[in-house]
Amino acid sequence: MTEHLKLPIGIDSFEKIRKENFYYIDKTKLIEQLLQNWSKVNLFTRPRRFGKTLNMSMIKSFFEIGTDKRLFDGLYISSKKELCEEYMGKYPVIFLSLKGVEGLTFEEARDSLCELITSEVRRFKLLLNSALLDNDEKNLYHELVSLQDSQKSELGTKLRFSLKKLSELLYQHYGKKVIILIDEYDVPLDKAFQHGYYKEMVSLIRGLFGETLKTNEFLQFAVLTGCLRVSKESIFTGLNNFKIYAVDDVRYDEEFGFTNQEVAKLLSDYSLQDHFQEAREWYDGYRFGNVGIYCPWDVINYCSDHIEDPYLPPQNYWLNTSGNEMIYHFIDGLEDQTGVTKEELELLVNGGSVQKNINQELTYKELYSSMDNLWSTLFMTGYLTQRGEPVGNRYDLAIPNQEIRNIITEHILQMFQKNVKNDGTMADSFCSALEVGNAEQVEALFTEYMRQTISIRDTFVQHSRKENFYQGILLGILSYKSDWIVRSNRESGEGFSDITIRISNSGTGIVIEVKYAEAGHEEEMVQKALRQIQDKDYGYEFRQEGIRRILYYGIACNKKVCRAEVLEV
Repeated sequence: MTEHLKLPIGIDSFEKIRKENFYYIDKTKLIEQLLQNWSKVNLFTRPRRFGKTLNMSMIKSFFEIGTDKRLFDGLYISSKKELCEEYMGKYPVIFLSLKGVEGLTFEEARDSLCELITSEVRRFKLLLNSALLDNDEKNLYHELVSLQDSQKSELGTKLRFSLKKLSELLYQHYGKKVIILIDEYDVPLDKAFQHGYYKEMVSLIRGLFGETLKTNEFLQFAVLTGCLRVSKESIFTGLNNFKIYAVDDVRYDEEFGFTNQEVAKLLSDYSLQDHFQEAREWYDGYRFGNVGIYCPWDVINYCSDHIEDPYLPPQNYWLNTSGNEMIYHFIDGLEDQTGVTKEELELLVNGGSVQKNINQELTYKELYSSMDNLWSTLFMTGYLTQRGEPVGNRYDLAIPNQEIRNIITEHILQMFQKNVKNDGTMADSFCSALEVGNAEQVEALFTEYMRQTISIRDTFVQHSRKENFYQGILLGILSYKSDWIVRSNRESGEGFSDITIRISNSGTGIVIEVKYAEAGHEEEMVQKALRQIQDKDYGYEFRQEGIRRILYYGIACNKKVCRAEVLEV
């Protein structure tokens, strides 16, 4: 039964998943599409964590000579009998994942690439005993295995021709042209850009790909994956019959990521069908071609965690797989006249869209060179997705789901807190008003603060999420007072208070409950907040500590309007 299958968290080996009884969502239709849509070289660009490596491993397992055909039992491709008979297990396959090719210097990165290629060469030790290879060809194999021992002056040239020469040797042995799979082809370029040896890496990759993909007479076909298409780098210059399948291409639109139906079945198989709407709100919203897509990494982790704890709040799983530097560049330009406007950011965070021209052929050195390019980068890397149909290169861009919205709003709050510390005059006034119990001034100053940041008001976000945002603004202001003990969501009495403040030098305790209010219901929600503080006795801990002066604040927010009231007990 599927409910007993292990979930493949962090496993991108198709063979391991199938042999060791892991849950697998069938993407083998990709094989049929590759053969039907035939191109000599195929490039798929998708955001990180959308199953690119697993799909490449699946392609390798299907085509490679000596494959265990039982791996595909019960999967879509197994029903295509003629196709399986003609292609399954019929080709030598070279498979490289470049995701680990990096270094602080060009030499380190080049050595890393060298080790990766020699490791793949070692998989074909049978060539040493091949009766179909002569001594010169076997000596060539020895040279490929010993790439790292080459003179530094020769290493670049040998790397350039390495995969082409390996293709030739495999062709001589098997009598079949070679399938070449290169996963995460653009990672070395990204790392090179970050560490200052970009020009050298572009030259190396261009030479390697040129010989491997353009002038390689022993190539049957090739598949590459990456986050970005970097055709402007001339990495693929001169390639005939070269096809790029980006996120907006209708072909292969279901083969990377999970569809609604696949997620619904996955959750049902683990008795989590009641969590479907929550998973949809948090991890759906991407659009590849004409299909709505979920991030597989998110869904699998969400499913795994909720098997153990059904009441666990959704997590930002995608956030933890990257530094999210692009978002920081994006939001940090808020105060720059050439950057994103506050109005655009509000639209996005509140579920709206903005129209932007998208350029999908950027170089890495162009990513942050202009705000227009940054919009394009955010689209290609999954932080934004398209809504509706583009008009030429002009797209309606939107935040795909709650997870990405959280990533963005958290950074907005970080930026807000930084600004508060840099200019603490208003924060000092707010905190003083809060301590003396001046609710009118608290209300006025908090409203002014909200005018400086964005508001959370979209209807499809739960009230609790909106309240968390306003609570975050409050905590940012309160962080100005280093001598105050400020705690959030702390257990006290019969529940968890939003914010508690202990001011030692004045012997004052403050309890704040924050509510989101629909327009015209601010006073009603303030009273609800005050009743909640009293009914659940959030001041209990302060009384136990002997604090004699306790202030209860009910604060209700709508867009950029605040209503506040205080009770002293």
